[in-house]
Amino acid sequence: MIQGKKKNMGGIFLAVMMIITGAILLRGQSMSLLWESLKQVKIPCLFGGLVLMLGYVGCEAMCTRQIMKRLGHRVPYRRCLGYSFVGFYVSSITPSATGGQPAQIYCMSRDQIPAAHGALNMMLIAACYQTATLIWGGGVWLFFPRAGEFQGSMGLLLLYGAGMMVLLTLGMGVVMFLPGVSRRICLGILRLLERFHLLRDPAAMREKLERQLTEYAQGAACIKANPGLALQVLILCLVQLGMLFSVPWTVYLAFGLQGHGWIQIAGLQALLTLAVSNLPLPGAVGPAEGGFVAAFVTVFGAAMVTPAMLVSRGISFYAFLLLSFLVSMAVHLRLRGRGAVLHRRNRNLKKCRVLGLLQDKV
Repeated sequence: MIQGKKKNMGGIFLAVMMIITGAILLRGQSMSLLWESLKQVKIPCLFGGLVLMLGYVGCEAMCTRQIMKRLGHRVPYRRCLGYSFVGFYVSSITPSATGGQPAQIYCMSRDQIPAAHGALNMMLIAACYQTATLIWGGGVWLFFPRAGEFQGSMGLLLLYGAGMMVLLTLGMGVVMFLPGVSRRICLGILRLLERFHLLRDPAAMREKLERQLTEYAQGAACIKANPGLALQVLILCLVQLGMLFSVPWTVYLAFGLQGHGWIQIAGLQALLTLAVSNLPLPGAVGPAEGGFVAAFVTVFGAAMVTPAMLVSRGISFYAFLLLSFLVSMAVHLRLRGRGAVLHRRNRNLKKCRVLGLLQDKV
């Protein structure tokens, strides 16, 4: 019930943010000129963007399939794809980039995959995804400095996003590979919060902390036992992000524009994603759209950047939010049907056992 309320509140908050963002960005825009710009779009190029987004979700599904295979679970790829769509949808309507992970773990548990293995899967993917984001952003910054010149407020936002990503990645590494140090730090923080009466249930928090530290330790053990697995997942995450960052390139081609290369456009999107990915907003709605307009104005021009933003975000977020919702509903119906079948099977087994006991007594 509580989880359902949280999702509903997240969906309402997302809708409000979309309305506010649209009102701000479209203020002063001529709707007739905007429509004329959108009519110039070459539809085949947009299909290319949709294919890239399918590849984006598909790469995460491939990561899940490979990890589950190493953990002893032969999960069909289509089922892993369902988990990925569920994660995309839930993370898009919650104010956290990792909000979809518990939903994926829940779906896996309903498919008889232990929650510990589901948590381990999501942890490995999160660690590699964050590392891949830093590699993309750092590579663009170091080797293609003209690909993205973020200044003013956008520069500060990029500094914040990169700093948070580095801290999260380092923190995850410390928790995984230095369990003693991380346990002392976390317990010290809990004691400090408890001293200031900021914890409702300190004992429950300690239990949750120990459980999470155990999961991270299992993740470290899995990586050490399968060094090739971590590299494989990291490469898949690099490809996954490359597909996401290439969506504005397909939009650039769809408007029939020339003069800027793929690396400049993908590099801008990489830096923009790095800047807004850790903001506590559902789908980074607002900063993502405003950041696109500010970052890509030199690429699309002042007249075309707003239509380009609408098309790019329409492909990479809003269209896939709808598609992910539909797939998530299909996954929910499948799991509910599976649960009903298992319930009937267990009930029949209990009846058979009772009848067997009665026959033995007779």
